[in-house]
Order: sequence, then structure tokens, then C-alpha cells
Amino acid sequence: MNIDSVLYPLEWVVAWLMVGFHQVFSFIGLPEDSGITWALSIVGLVIVIRIVLIPLFVKQIHASRRMQLIQPEMQKIQKKYKGKTDPESRQAMTQETMGLYKRTGTNPFSSCLPILLQAPVFFALFRVLQSLPNIASGTQEPVGLMTQSLARSAEGSTVFGAPLSSYFLEAQNLNTQIVTVVLIILMSATTFTTQRQLMMKNMPANAMDNPFAKQQKVLLYLMPVFFAISGVNFPIGVLLYWTTTNVWSMGQQFYTIRRMPAPGSPAEKALEARRVKSGKEHKKFSIPGLSHDSEPDDIQDTSATEAKPKSGQRQQPKRKKRTKPPVRGDGKQGPPHLAGGKPQDGKPQDGKPQDDKPQDDRPPASAGGDA
Repeated sequence: MNIDSVLYPLEWVVAWLMVGFHQVFSFIGLPEDSGITWALSIVGLVIVIRIVLIPLFVKQIHASRRMQLIQPEMQKIQKKYKGKTDPESRQAMTQETMGLYKRTGTNPFSSCLPILLQAPVFFALFRVLQSLPNIASGTQEPVGLMTQSLARSAEGSTVFGAPLSSYFLEAQNLNTQIVTVVLIILMSATTFTTQRQLMMKNMPANAMDNPFAKQQKVLLYLMPVFFAISGVNFPIGVLLYWTTTNVWSMGQQFYTIRRMPAPGSPAEKALEARRVKSGKEHKKFSIPGLSHDSEPDDIQDTSATEAKPKSGQRQQPKRKKRTKPPVRGDGKQGPPHLAGGKPQDGKPQDGKPQDDKPQDDRPPASAGGDA
């Protein structure tokens, strides 16, 4: 299976959506051959794709929040096996990490799904725009609803004097170069703003020192450079698609950070302050299977300590089964430690003589009855 057979269905979907939005905008009065109409069709394509990806985006947010919560446990595992390079330790560390993922229901790859699924659409649009001149000239078969006449219309349309399928490196006029540079700058700026917003507002302070956060800081400044270098090889239509995607991501992320921030982040503290100010209860995000309890040795020591009697209290022995003590002459029952109503030293308790005859073991009929 080659890449053509994989991308062709996506090319058909991309062409179908572009033609559909083009017909809608033409129906409401926009010129059919205008570059603005075709540019808005690409924007509509972006909106549809991002709406379809919203469920995956929600999963990405939950996965990111779970990853933030399990970071303390991850650091414990890393600290436990720090400096151990033998295969047994490496395998044990991997097993404990995978066990933590399974116990907490965390998938570290869920945060990459929206980007991974957008990449094929990106390349499909790239191929559709690249094939517009061939479809318009009749040397290539139409792609989906993109017929020869529509391809000719899209190929001849311009945005500020720049065709949608033109490149910076193959620009025929200055307008194409200017439009391309402006789109590359906008694409890089929106990417930088989106990543910086994520790091500054939606990452807890303890997560800023780990290797992943340091890598993100490096990528924060390398990504605009990458887009500036690679953007000269993309058609204007693709640059427009990517810039629109970044603007959507920036707005979607702003809403998500405000409503569902990462645990321990500055955005969560701001959300808690807003809810407390409005009189609402703030419930922190938690996941099952995650525990920050003490180590097993500490738990055993604690249990042993709790089994000892508290200070200042004498531990009472278990009461043995014995006969009920007799009732004294004054109608009161003798102390439980006395046998036969006499104290242990043989002296009467109240100073009165008592009968030395053995007492009947049967209980008295009433408190005021005979002994």
C-alpha cells in the first residue's frame, strides 16, 4: 500500500468540502472566480475538520491533566531507579511506569492524536492544491467534485494578486512573495502564542523543571524558525489552512485553559479564585487509582504504633466470665473485684460485720431483697 492509495480518500473529502463551501459562498453572492471565495472555502474546510476533531481534543485535555497529576508518582519511580542501568532495573522501571498508566487510566499518546490526525488532511490539501494546474489543463483526472472547470476557476483566482497554488520559491510576481511572507509570519506567530499560552498558564510550577518542560521551551523558539524555513515550500492555500488552524487552536486552548485548567497550574488558581468570589464550590480534578500515601514500611510502622495504648491510659484486661457479686445489706452491689462481697484484705468495706457464710451464687430477686 503506497501513500497515493492512503491519501486519495482524504483528497476526495478535501476536494468535496472545498467545492461545497465554494458553492455556498457563491450562492450568497460572492464571485465564483474570486480568490476570496476560494480562500473562505479553505477556512470552511478547517472549521469542519476541527469540529470533527473536538472529541479527540477533549480526550487530549483529559490526558494532559492526568499526566500532570501522575507526575509526582512518575518522579518517585524515576528517583527509585536513578543511576541504575542494568537491564533488570530498566525493565522493572518500565513495568512500574506502565502499571501506573494502567492503574490511573492514563495514555501519554492521547495528547498527540489531534495533531497526528490533522497531518494527513494537511498533506491531502497540499496534493489537491498542487494538482489544480494539471486538473485545469486536463492532464490529470478530477479529484472528487473538483472538476476541470472548478480547478480552472480555483487556479485562476488570486488573493491580493497571489494565486492559491503559488509558492514563494516559484513566485512570478512580488505580490505572491509578500502574501507568502505575511502568511508565514502569521503562522509562526500563532504557533508561538499558542505554545507560550500553554506553558505560562497551564503548567504547574513543579512541572517546569522536568526534561519534558525544558524540551518544550526549546521547541517554543525553534518551531517559528522551522515554519519560516519550510513555509517557502508550501502553496499559499496550505499556508492559509495552517494559519487558520493555529488561530482556531489558540481560541480553543484559551477557552479550555480557562474552564478546564491543568491541576496545580496558575490557570487553576485563577479559576478557583473566580469560583470562590462568585460563591461557587471549586472541585479539584482527581483520578482513581492515584495515591500519594506513605511507603509500605511507613504504613506498617504506623499500624504498630496505633496498636499501643495511648499515653496516660492503662490497658484494661479482658473481663473473665464470673458469677454476679451479691448485693450488700444496704441494697448496693459490691465492687466487681470482691469475692462474696468482702474486700480482699478480709476487712468489712463499710465497717460493719458481715456474715462469713458462703453466699448463694443465685442472683437476688431484687435490689432490696434478702442477700
